[in-house]
Amino acid sequence: MNVRPLAPLVLLAALLVGCVMPTTRPGAVLHGDAAHPAQTVGWVDTRLYFGLGLADQPEHGVSEQTWREFLDSEVSTRFPDGLSVIDVYGQWQGKQQIRPERLRSKMLVIDYPDTPANRAKVEAIRAAWKQRTGDQSVLRVTQPADVSF
Repeated sequence: MNVRPLAPLVLLAALLVGCVMPTTRPGAVLHGDAAHPAQTVGWVDTRLYFGLGLADQPEHGVSEQTWREFLDSEVSTRFPDGLSVIDVYGQWQGKQQIRPERLRSKMLVIDYPDTPANRAKVEAIRAAWKQRTGDQSVLRVTQPADVSF
């Protein structure tokens, strides 16, 4: 029997099966619960900027391990459903400084329903960092977000 003429039919059958089979595992869809709604209203995107130390002195300032400990203890406990952390370079000029400092920094991005409780969590994170590091500020930028999961 010559199998060669059947090869295109087998390929076509495999492609058609792929069209009717679900493309995700059962339960893998991330919507339909409070943390991952299909549509969101009243959500915001907050970015927090944390200075880790002078850019030209990486051996001083906050280490990666110390940052991760802070993230685990202060941030992830308040926003366990998800967040992003991005390494950034920044500049900051404090009240008593003549020129800006160049800083190693982390930008934390959190999307969440805009509620008084969630705003309080963000402020608690900022306060905890300032208390822990002695920094004067943690920049917060919050804007409305159109989020879908």
